[in-house]
Amino acid sequence: MEVAIIIEKLILIVLVFAVTMLFALYSTYAERKVAGFLQDRYGPNRAGIFGLLQPICDGTKLFAKEEFMPNTPNKILFICGPAIAMIVSLLGVALIPWGEEFIISIPGLLESYIVKPYIADVNVGILYIVAVLSTSVYGIIIGGWASNNKYSLIGGIRAGAQMISYEVAMGLSLIALIMMTGSLSLVDISEQQGGWHGMQWNVIYQPLTFLIFLVCSFAECNRTPFDLAECESELVNGHHTEYSSLGMGFFMFSEYASMFFSSAFISVLFFGGYNYPFIDWVRENWGMNIASGIGVLAMLGKTAFFIFFYMWVRWTIPRFRYDQLMNLGWKILLPLAIANIFLVGIFTLIFK
Repeated sequence: MEVAIIIEKLILIVLVFAVTMLFALYSTYAERKVAGFLQDRYGPNRAGIFGLLQPICDGTKLFAKEEFMPNTPNKILFICGPAIAMIVSLLGVALIPWGEEFIISIPGLLESYIVKPYIADVNVGILYIVAVLSTSVYGIIIGGWASNNKYSLIGGIRAGAQMISYEVAMGLSLIALIMMTGSLSLVDISEQQGGWHGMQWNVIYQPLTFLIFLVCSFAECNRTPFDLAECESELVNGHHTEYSSLGMGFFMFSEYASMFFSSAFISVLFFGGYNYPFIDWVRENWGMNIASGIGVLAMLGKTAFFIFFYMWVRWTIPRFRYDQLMNLGWKILLPLAIANIFLVGIFTLIFK
């Protein structure tokens, strides 16, 4: 049985890693297609059918280029920057529950073996994810500082200040959610949203918490209108100005992997995770495996929707000025998050 558990977890790790990288790869394609649709043009349409081979061509071109090393005394840190950004962006997906359990029976080998479609269930999962997210800025800061370029350095400093500012409001918004759910486990939070025939989603109870968390997630992912760390109009290309080939690819893929993780995290916290309308009816009439399979598809669908929402916002809203970014974080989102904690506490005392 222990061997079966080890094999199960290894397969899950490979699957989750593959799905994350596939979403990150084709998010670059979807980004340009969404931009083309919003700007009334085609987008990529020549490499393969509907341009579906374009991300593979771009990745091959990027990774086959010569690696340029600037004249910097911190060559090791210059290499570590994109590596840290890429590793951190992949750590959070280990705790995402993608569905309910599957029951596998192989005659003579396994009898009613239960497979849970997540790598790990940590009872302090939200705390772990917040800790992981807080380290993502180190890759940007280290890469910007080690580039020996003033634009990269300014981009790294901006990223550090931005992350610190918005992590405070994000953490406080999560406190309000934890007060209501009473758990830090993402699996427990997903299970609690299975009421009302799979529609007892936390966004119904805490829309303000969701709004604060969503805005902060844009800042954490360095997405427009909060991409001040790499804004080309002021800083050439920000913290990855001096990067090429593999380093540039890692920074780019880490952004899209972080966007995939943030979309999945939002889906679990506020939109029921793998729960969908009448999941209980499907479970009772069609069986656990079919209900769980549809749940996995529902979870991926919700994640894909929020990825589209990130792209939609990027090509709709202009970039903030840096002072506007800081004012929003400290003067609006932080007081709102604190007031939300008091509101949730009062309602919890009254109605529970």
